[in-house]
Amino acid sequence: MTIRACAVALAGVGFFVSAFNLSPARAWDRGDVDLFAVLPAGAAGPEGLAVGPDGNVYVTTFGFNAPAGTPGKLYVFSPNGNLVRQVNITNSTSSLLGIGFHPTTHALLVIDFGAGTVLRVDPHNGTSSVFMTLNSPPNGPGLNAMTFDKSGNVYVSDSFNGIIWKVGPGGGLATAWVTNPLLSTTGVPPFGANGLGFNRAGNTLFVANTGNDTIVKIPLSNGNPGTPEVFVNSINGADGLVLDSRDNIWVCANQADEIVVLDPTGKAIAKLGDFDGVKNGVAQGLLFPASPDFSRDGDYLYVSNLTLDLRLFGLVQSVDSQWTAQAQRYTISRIRAKIPPLGHGQH
Repeated sequence: MTIRACAVALAGVGFFVSAFNLSPARAWDRGDVDLFAVLPAGAAGPEGLAVGPDGNVYVTTFGFNAPAGTPGKLYVFSPNGNLVRQVNITNSTSSLLGIGFHPTTHALLVIDFGAGTVLRVDPHNGTSSVFMTLNSPPNGPGLNAMTFDKSGNVYVSDSFNGIIWKVGPGGGLATAWVTNPLLSTTGVPPFGANGLGFNRAGNTLFVANTGNDTIVKIPLSNGNPGTPEVFVNSINGADGLVLDSRDNIWVCANQADEIVVLDPTGKAIAKLGDFDGVKNGVAQGLLFPASPDFSRDGDYLYVSNLTLDLRLFGLVQSVDSQWTAQAQRYTISRIRAKIPPLGHGQH
């Protein structure tokens, strides 16, 4: 192409952008993804993540690459990313998923996916006791993520049975609070109900369905659940989620390596973060992001990068599988919890 032709082509692009009021560079300002922490050598992929009352970041690992019989691990990081301590969780399997601090007792609860239970864990020495158990579900337990209501009741998603389990503040035998086909999946990854959280009013529970790429909405009336319905579609691998003070929903899209932010109506208002390759065995940016939580001041969002190669479970590769296979160390990311404006005053 001649110089003159290039000039004409560029001028045409400029006319198109100006005429149609487009701003391609600002369509989705994904911002920077900080490498908050790298787990110690030999650690498995991190899944569960919660910010504690002390502001530290607590992380458990899924153990998909851990030797058989290995106990589950808990890692605690200071707000500046330094490793404070790591402990073995007693009487646990290596396959730990969602974690959370009880809102009234501040007890650390950890889902033992491998055992199908929820444990109460001492975050200083790792000693544990059983907090929640189940009646035998039809497909075996697939406990994944947890949340709490204002009364301290605990809700746990079951990815294999399409159930939300509920237990009181003191724990014990859980009841099947909601069972619905919208919480199950035949998709990929093969996890149905996953991350979940209440809105501020406490009258709606939102649940991510990973294999269906959906967010499911469950209305409540006097604490009783109504009929679930699909709130939004097309979040690629919707995994963990968390709601902010304005009821915006921040969702980890584990198959798209991004955080999708929805407003309370279900409109996407931001897509944050991205993947930027693997350097010296460490993923740069987001790679199979799993669990999010806000810093105590709300300025940052911490995200665990599970970095899971689906081929380890006999599944066909995803677009990231060959990248995840290159990872030798596992990471926690941090992004600014700020929703960037769209171009030209759009809302």
